[in-house]
Amino acid sequence: MPGVTRRAWMAAALASLAGCSALDVLNAVTKSDASVPTLGLAYGPHPRQRLDIYRPVRPMEGPPRAVVFFYGGSWREGDRKDYAFVGEALAATGAIAMVADYRLYPEVRYPDFLLDCAAATAFARRWLDRQGHAGSRLFVAGHSAGAYNAAMVATDSRWLEAQGLRIETLSGWIGMAGPYNFLPIQAADVLPVFNHPNETPDSQPVFHVSQGWLPPALLLTGEHDAYVDVRRNTLSLAERLMEYRHPVELKVYPRLDHKTIVAALASPLQFLGPVLSDVARFVASA
Repeated sequence: MPGVTRRAWMAAALASLAGCSALDVLNAVTKSDASVPTLGLAYGPHPRQRLDIYRPVRPMEGPPRAVVFFYGGSWREGDRKDYAFVGEALAATGAIAMVADYRLYPEVRYPDFLLDCAAATAFARRWLDRQGHAGSRLFVAGHSAGAYNAAMVATDSRWLEAQGLRIETLSGWIGMAGPYNFLPIQAADVLPVFNHPNETPDSQPVFHVSQGWLPPALLLTGEHDAYVDVRRNTLSLAERLMEYRHPVELKVYPRLDHKTIVAALASPLQFLGPVLSDVARFVASA
């Protein structure tokens, strides 16, 4: 009974996951000794160009795996400190986790936040090399707007090439409840982020799926997502990737929604769905 009560309490607390208080609760109850954190490393000169690294105490077997994670927030809000639970969860699987901040609207608009995400990814690649991790595997991942960022870094060569890298530096990417095909934009708060009325098709991940090599994708979504249309975004991207014979794995979780899919990474809420184990399996297989 105590376990059931705790689960019910945590689920209720996370019903308002977008609020800082819920994230604070989640971070407080998911602290562990599975990682050694290094906080606030600069990948650029701006105060928001910072990331936190969570090194696993027990790394995965084989070559090291690193995952750069970008959080959501409609490109308007978010802080890496609120997603420490993601870093802890990924490190507990044996992966090196990097949780990155990036510049937000109204200070920047599309595509500047993608420049930041690519710069954070390039920093991760250089950091791994400096640590002597020969043959390490690098992934980008994200939730919601952060999943969009990860998708663009992994499918649109412009951003990594601006950092002197090729998409081939990535071993894969992971998108959780991401918007990948959202023109015309329906959400009023997103319109100015993408320069309305001058939005362009090349701002959409589906636009960049064609012939040529792309890293393997793991697309995760909750069946009850009422914020990002599952059919229009996740399923249409998965179908386009399959159409061009790019490796993609799709998971639709029957009990999860837009917020709980990322919350399910945290140890107290992993009973909601096997999100973390699916991510860990995908990363370990590279």
